[in-house]
Amino acid sequence: MKRASVETTHADAATIAAALRPDNTPSMSTRVDGDVVRTQIERETTGGLQSSVDDYVVNLTVAETVARTTREHRSNHE
Repeated sequence: MKRASVETTHADAATIAAALRPDNTPSMSTRVDGDVVRTQIERETTGGLQSSVDDYVVNLTVAETVARTTREHRSNHE
């Protein structure tokens, strides 16, 4: 089994993790620890692991962009 761990820090880690979880496969687990999102990914092959990590990073980038845009929008309208 091949494994990867991805840890990222976010202003609203719980929101980021919630946005990521629906796209997680059964071989992925995501948890929040303070301001850190930790995701473990397991796959049988190196190629499969690389593909899953690539997909995860794209989803993470989108989630962070949406969360940041929402924060900025709120602060501009308060």
